[in-house]
Amino acid sequence: MLRLMLISVILLYMLSVLIPGFKMDNFISLLCFAIVLMTIFQVKPFVKILGSIFLFFGVALLWISGASWQQYILSFGPMLDLITMFSLIPILGIPIQLGGYSGGIQTIIQKKVKTSGQLYIITSGISYFFSIFMNLASLPMTYYSIRTALDGYEVQNKEQFMSRSITRGFAMPLVWAPVTPIVGIVITMTGVSWASLLPYVIPLSIVGIGMDWYIAARNSKRQLKASSNVIANETAAAIETGINNRSSKVLQILLAIIIFNVSISLVETRLPYPFLICVSLLVIPFAFSWSFLLKRGREFGTQLKNHFYSLPKTKDQFFIYLSAGFFISTINVSHTNEWLDHWISKFITVAGADIFLVMLPLIPLGFAFLGLHPAVSLALMTEGLNPALIGISPHLLTVAMLAGAVSAFMVGPYNATLGLMSSIVKESSYKVSNWNLPFAGLYTVCVMLYLFILQMFLG
Repeated sequence: MLRLMLISVILLYMLSVLIPGFKMDNFISLLCFAIVLMTIFQVKPFVKILGSIFLFFGVALLWISGASWQQYILSFGPMLDLITMFSLIPILGIPIQLGGYSGGIQTIIQKKVKTSGQLYIITSGISYFFSIFMNLASLPMTYYSIRTALDGYEVQNKEQFMSRSITRGFAMPLVWAPVTPIVGIVITMTGVSWASLLPYVIPLSIVGIGMDWYIAARNSKRQLKASSNVIANETAAAIETGINNRSSKVLQILLAIIIFNVSISLVETRLPYPFLICVSLLVIPFAFSWSFLLKRGREFGTQLKNHFYSLPKTKDQFFIYLSAGFFISTINVSHTNEWLDHWISKFITVAGADIFLVMLPLIPLGFAFLGLHPAVSLALMTEGLNPALIGISPHLLTVAMLAGAVSAFMVGPYNATLGLMSSIVKESSYKVSNWNLPFAGLYTVCVMLYLFILQMFLG
């Protein structure tokens, strides 16, 4: 039953966006309400507590504002665009699994790696490129593609080495990659186009990954000695066996990433749909085309069916984002957003726009330690940040929020990134967070300096 409801709400939402005359908003809100009621008894305790807080304060805002009883139901539905994207993005990982691309990664490691710094850079770089395309799926994909080969080299604390390189490489593209939910949220709220944002955020992404690589190279003090048992076979459990271990396969992934990003840029400029919808529309056709070129079209169909069959496993995400969306909707219905705009404007008047902009990345970072996913914290922040009223460029505002979210992904002990990484390396999320804390602090300082410089020239 839950599976049918989740698939139905995604399908109906997409139809309501794509077909102007398809008026199903009230039914979609009712369906979202039913999903929240059903999943509240099935989600993890922490997710239940956090979602219940959103629901409680949302109901309180509607009660204080004197909203009608219908509004308590109709306020469900915001953030469905984000949920749709979350549900579809993993499909991009299917052709990567079917194509057996980790063999090419093994070949690169065996041929190119001489020092621990080089091994770190290759691991981080692969995680970076996978993140552009696969989002969270890049974490296990990179780990299982490299971990067995790492056993053949002398590296102290291998799990710490893997965790640092993978999570930092994963986090750096999140400031601009189109498959990243936080990018879609902030773009939708601030009204800037994705293509116009790239000149501001790509340099920040490159500086971050470059700084991480420089630190790794500087700490590389000895040659790695390959042991006699370096394993050249396929190691990722998620990858099909019997693949051709050619390094050219990595170039195929890079080409696919370029084509996908160019396609999104073209679609965004030509279709009158929100950015998150444009990305969601491209996922299945692009993944199928890639699989078809690999002559694995039938296998893609099977994997796609399995993906939607397992959709109830994402019930935690549905519950938390539908609850947060309800709270965001009640902020608008109760006109609380106007109150927030007023107080933010007063703060900017006292402290100055420069100080506010520089401090802004600390907000999603702080929320991350309270348990809020950066996507949720950014969505809440945008309701009280109207660029026209507070007098800050929408592009700078977008950069500040996205950069803060990147730091939150690296150190937030409760978000899915560190949760997944901690389960992979079998360490607590707090320990994984501590491994990234010094670099995240350094990156945040660089972000603040970058924002200050941009504000001086563009503010």
